[in-house]
Amino acid sequence: MKSEPNLNARFILRAVAAGLIGACWLQPTLAVASSDDALDAAQAQAQASWRADIARIEVPADGCFQAGYPNLYWEPVACSVGQHRAHSVPPKVNEEGSDVAGNGNDYAVAVNGLISQALGSFPTVAGVTHEQSVGVPAYGDGGVLGPNEYTLQINTNYTGTTSACKGHAGCVVWQQFIYATNQLQEGKAAAFIQYWLISWGTTACPAGFSSDGAGDCYGNSRSVVIPDLKITTLADVTLSGSAAAGGSDTVRFTYADHSYAVTVNDAKLDIATVWNQTEFNVVGDAGGSRADFNKGSSVTVDLAVTYGSSAAPTCKKRDGTTGESNNLNLGPCAASGGATPAIEFTESN
Repeated sequence: MKSEPNLNARFILRAVAAGLIGACWLQPTLAVASSDDALDAAQAQAQASWRADIARIEVPADGCFQAGYPNLYWEPVACSVGQHRAHSVPPKVNEEGSDVAGNGNDYAVAVNGLISQALGSFPTVAGVTHEQSVGVPAYGDGGVLGPNEYTLQINTNYTGTTSACKGHAGCVVWQQFIYATNQLQEGKAAAFIQYWLISWGTTACPAGFSSDGAGDCYGNSRSVVIPDLKITTLADVTLSGSAAAGGSDTVRFTYADHSYAVTVNDAKLDIATVWNQTEFNVVGDAGGSRADFNKGSSVTVDLAVTYGSSAAPTCKKRDGTTGESNNLNLGPCAASGGATPAIEFTESN
């Protein structure tokens, strides 16, 4: 009867010793894990600060460039010529009664003044596992179709005319800042600018432009090569477009620790003199196609603009200008002012 407490005591001592030994073994492991987490957080913060800094550094004129963390300078790279695809205007008669984003039905930023820069991002992305670009009958089922085919587009308004219209009655100019998957070839995406002369008429399009067959002319800038990113990386990318009258227009795409840019002379359309409204979204890849997300997807869209004022812009619904679309339903839109005037809305299915 006396031996049982001794056995229990020996068992307790062994258990305590084992726990102490285990704690000694675990302590360095936990310390390393904690240190790794801190390093990861610090690295993420450093890269976020770098992205903000590189966005403020002017891109040299006329050419293609890239910048890699932690360098704060733009390195020239070879430009490429992308596929000559039209990222379409909406049909003359839009489909009404739908809140699905795109094909003219989208929120746009409207300002009192002229926009010099627009920056689009997706601060919150939830439930997105896959996406597929599909054809739309109203556009003849055109576009680049298949899994993980999409574009990010910042589009200007097409309500103003400039000297680029060369006096054609009714002609207006439109400019798109685009990131497109498979724009160069399979597995090679690109950022570029697409120019439009809408309602040019039946006469031949000017040099550097092609006809869309509906009286409009379009052409592309040179392209900068970018990795072909999966739709699941959407929360980690930004796209910006800027325009300066008498200066340069720039499309800039940033992902993780790299930024890419194409800069061209603004004289192509002189868009800076008429840019007072803009949209940003993720849509199908050219030809009026639609980006179909898996069920349960939710994407928050943020579009910030620089236009010489801190006043809040206006959210304008059904004022998008691209013909491409997605299968996400638009939620309410909120506008904010301050250092970075912006609109934000969530779209989901």
